[in-house]
Amino acid sequence: MRARLYRLAQALHQDCGGRLIRHDNLHETLVFLGNVVTDRISPLIALAASLHLAAFQLEFGITGYWRRNRIVWAAPHAVPEPLRVLVAALEQGLREAGFRYDQRPYASHITLIRDARVPARLPPLMFEWPVRDFALVESTRSAQGPEYQVLARWPLHANQV
Repeated sequence: MRARLYRLAQALHQDCGGRLIRHDNLHETLVFLGNVVTDRISPLIALAASLHLAAFQLEFGITGYWRRNRIVWAAPHAVPEPLRVLVAALEQGLREAGFRYDQRPYASHITLIRDARVPARLPPLMFEWPVRDFALVESTRSAQGPEYQVLARWPLHANQV
């Protein structure tokens, strides 16, 4: 999945410039928390571990550009119900545990390029991504840009699909 998205990003980058997201940094954000102090990581891990939700398929088929923040992205045709349930369960748990998070309406997408010009053409995209788990990821800055480290990962359950 990442290889296909990265090839698409490389092709688009030739047209619209900007900062190409590194192959290993391509991801879908479920809920953005911002800075979390170290002693609050354990409650986050416990919250996510308490969820027992269904695995699902994302059927990618849309590429787009957000002018306001100059981002080129890829997204599924539609947000499947199990993904909506996962995001809602995470948000509810975060609220109940007193965490602050970005409360914008959820928009399923993967950022491909930042600080991009408007692409002349957005190519079609068709592939399925079987989503079988989700993770808590920490983002840090380095001289090479953002670095993502998986702090914990939890399975989604195939028998509920």
